[in-house]
Amino acid sequence: MSEKKGYKCNTCGKTIITENDSNPYCCDAPMTQVPLDICLQPAHAEHARPMNDEDACDDFRSG
Repeated sequence: MSEKKGYKCNTCGKTIITENDSNPYCCDAPMTQVPLDICLQPAHAEHARPMNDEDACDDFRSG
């Protein structure tokens, strides 16, 4: 299984996510590879955010 990659067109701004190894074209020019949003990447120790508090969600039951 290939890794997903994000690409953006420098002309029109269109973005796509693909698993193909070839660089896609848009507006008759090759698209630029961009990093995927962290939420789209698999969970991994390098992506951990230990500086964020992991408190319970506010369920609006308090006063």
